[in-house]
Amino acid sequence: MTERHILGLSGGRDSAALAVYMRATQPNLPIEYFFTDTGKELPEVYTFLDRLEGFLGKPILRLNPDRDFDFWLEEYGNFLPSPRTRWCTRQLKLRPLERWIRPTLKDGTIIHSYVAIRADEPTREGYQATHQNMRVHLPLRDAGIDRAGVIDILQQADVGEPRYYEWRSRSGCTFCFFQQKIEWVRLAERHPKAFEEAVRYEKTALEDGSPFTWSQGESLTDLSQPERVAAIKADYTRRMERLRARRRRNPLSGHAPDASVDDVYGIDEAEGGCVICHK
Repeated sequence: MTERHILGLSGGRDSAALAVYMRATQPNLPIEYFFTDTGKELPEVYTFLDRLEGFLGKPILRLNPDRDFDFWLEEYGNFLPSPRTRWCTRQLKLRPLERWIRPTLKDGTIIHSYVAIRADEPTREGYQATHQNMRVHLPLRDAGIDRAGVIDILQQADVGEPRYYEWRSRSGCTFCFFQQKIEWVRLAERHPKAFEEAVRYEKTALEDGSPFTWSQGESLTDLSQPERVAAIKADYTRRMERLRARRRRNPLSGHAPDASVDDVYGIDEAEGGCVICHK
């Protein structure tokens, strides 16, 4: 009976830290690294994957869907994906992965899948085994590695973090519906063409009767109005100041602990992200 070892990279910090950790602790394990590419990823994701590939010393296989986002949007009647109907994850992330591993699973090969769920995410579930020959492992959780540990792993390896963490808390598509409103504002500022594309998709969806907008309860057209942008930024600043005031400052450090958009708005990572793409 043959075996394969696979590790999915999202372009985010957790899966990257897992790859670095596995290389350090099990260097002789023949891990196949892969990335499922929706074709709508942030440019920072590709830059980071190239840097990580150089550290790992082996290629990261790019899995592309056989049908793109536009095809599936039409198939779903121009209804946008949402937390309740995550068809983008299913069709553009999971489907290419399952198509890639299905032949060897059928041949009797045991596939070990290593998933980046941290020790401080006790309720989160990642990609589940879909075949009797699939084995899912959670090395970060098993080793007691939390968010701070993940950042430390990347820093120690001199890999660093994706640059989108400067303004966004999650990886994945440019128009990921798990973004907070402040992140939509920042997307418009940093990647205006991607934001305009998201606006076009939303307008088409609303015209065809979609009950969802990308941002809950508000269209991107409304969200991008100058007065609304100013209000969103002001709200974020107030929340950030309250969060920093509550957090204990390390006397040996000159700055407060880092905070993400998720920290500011109290998002539970177990509920606020896709199975694969948000990490």
